[in-house]
Amino acid sequence: MATTSNMFLYSLTIQPPTTISQALLGQFSGTKEQQIITASGSRLTLLQPDPRQGKVNTVLSHDIFGIIRSIATFRLAGSHKDYIILATDSGRIAIIEYQPKTNRFSRIHLETFGKSGVRRVVPGQYLAADPKGRACLIAGVEKNKLVYVLNRNAQAELTISSPLEAHKPGVLVLSLVALDVGYANPVFAALEIDYSEADQDPTGEAGKEPEAQLVYYELDLGLNHVVRKWSDAVDPTSSLLFQVPGGNDGPSGVLVCGEENVTYRHSNQEAFRVPVPRRRGATEDPQRKRTIVAGVMHKLKGSAGAFFFLLQTDDGDLMKVTLDMVEDKDGNPTGEVRRLKVKYFDTIPIAQSLCILKSGFLFSAGEFGNHHFYQFEKLGDDDEELEFSSDDFPTDSRVSYNPVYFHPRPLENLVLVESMDSMNPLIDCKIANLTGEDAPQIYSVCGNRARSTFRMLKHGLEVSEIVASELPGTPAAVWTTKLTKYDEYDGYIVLSFTNATLVLSIGETVEEVTESGFLTSVPTLAVQQLGEEGLIQVHPKGIRHIVQGRVNEWPAPQHRSIVAAATNENQVVIALSSGEIVYFEMDADGSLAEYDEKKEMSGTVTSLSLGRVPEGLRRSSFLAVGCDDCTVRILSLDPESTLEMKSIQALTSAPSSLLIMAMEDSTGGMTLYLHIGLHSGVYLRTVLDEVTGELTDTRQKFLGPKPTKLFQVSVQGQPCVLALSSRPWLGYTDPITKNFAMTPLIYSELEFGWNFSSEQCLEGMVGIHANFLRIFTIERLGDTMIQKSIPLTYTPKRLVKHPEQPYFYTIESDNNTLPPELRAQLLAQSGAVNGDAAILPPEDFGYPRATGRWASCISIVDPLGEEPSVLQRIDLEGNEAAVSAAVVPFASQEGESFLIVGTGKDMVLNPRKFSEGYIHVYRFHEDGRDLEFIHKTKVEEPPMALIPFQGRLLAGVGKTLRVYDLGLRQLLRKAQGEVAPQLIVSLQTQGSRIIVGDVQQGITYVVYKPESNKLLPFADDTINRWTTCTTMVDYESVAGGDKFGNIWILRCSERASQESDEPGSEIQLLHARNYLHGAQSRVSPMAHFYTQDLPTSIVKTNLVVGGQDVLVWSGIQGTVGVLIPFVSREDVDFFQNLESHMRAEDPPLAGRDHLIYRGYYVPVKGVIDGDLCERFSLLPNDKKQMIAGELDRSVREIERKISDIRTRSAF
Repeated sequence: MATTSNMFLYSLTIQPPTTISQALLGQFSGTKEQQIITASGSRLTLLQPDPRQGKVNTVLSHDIFGIIRSIATFRLAGSHKDYIILATDSGRIAIIEYQPKTNRFSRIHLETFGKSGVRRVVPGQYLAADPKGRACLIAGVEKNKLVYVLNRNAQAELTISSPLEAHKPGVLVLSLVALDVGYANPVFAALEIDYSEADQDPTGEAGKEPEAQLVYYELDLGLNHVVRKWSDAVDPTSSLLFQVPGGNDGPSGVLVCGEENVTYRHSNQEAFRVPVPRRRGATEDPQRKRTIVAGVMHKLKGSAGAFFFLLQTDDGDLMKVTLDMVEDKDGNPTGEVRRLKVKYFDTIPIAQSLCILKSGFLFSAGEFGNHHFYQFEKLGDDDEELEFSSDDFPTDSRVSYNPVYFHPRPLENLVLVESMDSMNPLIDCKIANLTGEDAPQIYSVCGNRARSTFRMLKHGLEVSEIVASELPGTPAAVWTTKLTKYDEYDGYIVLSFTNATLVLSIGETVEEVTESGFLTSVPTLAVQQLGEEGLIQVHPKGIRHIVQGRVNEWPAPQHRSIVAAATNENQVVIALSSGEIVYFEMDADGSLAEYDEKKEMSGTVTSLSLGRVPEGLRRSSFLAVGCDDCTVRILSLDPESTLEMKSIQALTSAPSSLLIMAMEDSTGGMTLYLHIGLHSGVYLRTVLDEVTGELTDTRQKFLGPKPTKLFQVSVQGQPCVLALSSRPWLGYTDPITKNFAMTPLIYSELEFGWNFSSEQCLEGMVGIHANFLRIFTIERLGDTMIQKSIPLTYTPKRLVKHPEQPYFYTIESDNNTLPPELRAQLLAQSGAVNGDAAILPPEDFGYPRATGRWASCISIVDPLGEEPSVLQRIDLEGNEAAVSAAVVPFASQEGESFLIVGTGKDMVLNPRKFSEGYIHVYRFHEDGRDLEFIHKTKVEEPPMALIPFQGRLLAGVGKTLRVYDLGLRQLLRKAQGEVAPQLIVSLQTQGSRIIVGDVQQGITYVVYKPESNKLLPFADDTINRWTTCTTMVDYESVAGGDKFGNIWILRCSERASQESDEPGSEIQLLHARNYLHGAQSRVSPMAHFYTQDLPTSIVKTNLVVGGQDVLVWSGIQGTVGVLIPFVSREDVDFFQNLESHMRAEDPPLAGRDHLIYRGYYVPVKGVIDGDLCERFSLLPNDKKQMIAGELDRSVREIERKISDIRTRSAF
């Protein structure tokens, strides 16, 4: 296989994975504030809960370019800061510290202990740290365990010892925790299954009943040695351990959670066992046992021994578990357990991790769907819920007992304060521009069971509108101004109309001001608070200076008017219709002094800009002048060289707006920029040298077809650019990466904008559109993908769009779920077995389970209605489940489109079984708002792939590819061929060519020969790819993804492609397959890249107006990524060199080799990792300069090239 490719792609992440595999609490900044660290795919993310506002903010997200297997936190004795231990696929243990000053993670230690990759004998799957921060144990799924001692050296720096081994062959680990033993020798508890006997038993009997053991491993700090201290058999169904507080806080030991039981165990205590209560209800199976899947322990402040557990079942029910202690004569707890108690607490979505904050909040990292942030209303101590005690139940799991029940109910003890968007699992996605905006939207289906959603993703910043009020006329401009230099808030809103000016006061109510000193009979060009207590109004006939009620007027020269103006707190510049520039500066006495000379420009001035006066100085040093001859000139305002030209820049169109402004750059310092808006709708940002006035490093972005207007605004305390074209945009410095970003606002069009500050709205903006005045705020700068959700009924499987109308059709199905007809039947039966609990909303409590049953439906979704919703839902009956769907126009029906749905009956997923398969046909009514069932056709297997093909239906049924036409009573088979080795899961087509994706054996190219009516394979793959999705890039090439997280592009040779299309080639194709054990040609890999997410959809589209076609893919963890093709070989060479330098200078945080990581299963080919290249801006300055020197470029040039490739083709 060739190692170089003639196709090169640039891989970027549009939306990082939103799943959370683990979440932990800690004080990582060294302050008293608690923060949450989460592992999401390859990303380590630091979240900052804000108890005052009830929100969770992202502080930092770092891609470690490796698989995070487990994380743990620890704190050294006497320290105020928590450290993070990372166990990844690098075969190394990494200790990470968060640096709050630089907002970065830094690596303190990296110790190699094993091979890379996720292997069952290599430690890393389980990780536990001693509560006192003295040691950690890292374990593999099987055999190997290593203990590291953590300490300080003489310089008070963290040290890590060589590993101490605690290996035992033939042992599988199910769970691992560190015991709380105070300052005694650290002890770790593992839940293990010994399979050595089962391995040696040829009959297989020993493996049927494996024995689970709870094992204690003690680290003897004196002897520096690990011993297996204690072990005892526990319930064979046990799967999870939780640490019980020790020392002064409790009895120590662990809670062992198994199927329908929670047991307290410790080496020197008796066992206590309580059952997990079952739900009571008419539709609930009274025999189904529950399992604990997540939980958290919380110590209460103020009283020793006060703690409780919240353990969650696989239904989402939270159980509060407490331990009662034996008390001494004085009533103090002795550390000996008397009983274990359990009671129902509340029901929340199933969590991957739970964290209880000291401020009284619960963070739930959802297993699927959104993550939630709850506030505790009460702890459930005084409610009427039944409490079950270990006194009433045997400790032996083999002894029978009567199960206990509870009635689920809405939240009582918790209240939801924030829901954090998560698209995990993302099942399918389509890209379309249904709203008629500049950029397309991403429509996706995600989630599982009753919490499934249809989501519309838009690129942009969310805007909160505060006021939208109608005005008597249509204003041309709006400003706000303070009345004096020392005012905290704005005092006036000034509106300019075509022949008048309106002044409004800002207070509890907004009222018109009649005696403001402003001239209201003329339009206004600029408003500024000047000096201590002055106000300036610039209008076409002059400048009005208002100080304490006194008005000074500077009239424009005769037969000339003012066409443009720029102001700041000390300076005023105007441009006359004759092309002259007049400059004013404020004197020491507060009056405006005109500079003697006027500067004449070569053309008509279209725009002016003065920068803000830098702190400690009297004036801004530069004036930017834009003229209709498509130039921008920089003039000096220094006293020695007033109005002298410093530099000039030619433009592609006349400038409509200019803005000189200092912004934070990627180095962390402030840089002066000139922002330019052109009449053509293009926005330019160029660096303005603060000494020479030279313009360098120009970057551009097309914002829309209308002329661009620019305004300086403030968001979250940082200066930003509000750019208005056909839609509003905001230019800002990204709070995490420090890169400049220009992002659209999800808001209506605006003609003019300005800053707005009042008591009620400290940091807002005011804008005008037509005859409406709007006041709004932007709350978050980091979130640039806005989601709108529509709830679905069951887990979505496919998403298809109507060919002409803006409607989507989803097929949804859930396994082991009671279908609606059985639910209604059970509720109707009056004498239900286990009571008559109220019908609870399934989105909160889920659907009742039933083994072997399927609940499935087809939904019509309208995402653009006044209230986006599901228009119609068709439930499938007879235990059928929908597996595939397509909209197919049939030539025999004069091109009328029908919705085709493939279903399977009585399906079992593993091993794959079914009784029958069907293809349902539905006709569209009311432009697709309604579906009418026509008929269904029985097939041998559930058809996993459907697609329109030359006016007919192409269906993948098992290994067989079939062409169907529409008949009156069923589909009519027109052609078929066995083309796939195992099971067809995806189909793509162009002309007579069909690309078939097999579940396990990769891609097969098939040609349809209408003369002989045959479907013949002519090229297939060399690698067994477990295909999940495909799309045709061109007639010869196909892009796809597989179950192992790879994305690839395969190409059929030109010779094989031409031969397959030649008339009469079917004879050769028909006979070549038998002796070749496959097709006669093989496809060649053009690109291959590991993404660490399972691709569920891939599509060729463009994301930016006028941008090139790109490949957009979605992953099951919620990732949305893009592959951008390179146009020039020069760019390929540049980014390849940059990528290799970044691998050396910014190695992955957890020690994984980046090149090996991206080539996990097949060596990376033809793809450059843009996520790694974009980390260039985060490097220290010396490393940036070093890389720039090696590449023979400037740092700004490298940053510009990295920025341009994203802005031209992606979000």
